[in-house]
Amino acid sequence: MEPNCQCSHKTKERAAEEYKSLIHRLNRIEGQVRGIKGMVEQNAYCVDILVQVSAVNAALGAFSKELLAEHIRSCVAEDIRAGKDETIDELVQLLQKLMK
Repeated sequence: MEPNCQCSHKTKERAAEEYKSLIHRLNRIEGQVRGIKGMVEQNAYCVDILVQVSAVNAALGAFSKELLAEHIRSCVAEDIRAGKDETIDELVQLLQKLMK
């Protein structure tokens, strides 16, 4: 691993902007999920709940895309530059899991 690499298979130090963006997205998703719970508690119409579930799924997808893009730009690129070709296999396995 490069001396300045901030990635590992256990942890990754994120830039402040990346951290803030990911946490912001997660906070919004958390709020959406709480809203769905409230809808169930208030006996909301099934279709209305399902529309909100769809919105949460879309938000989680956007979160995943952002995180994956940053992973490729940082961890994967740094490992490839450092000659760690096993990172490519790890990425392929991850993509296969995400595409199920």
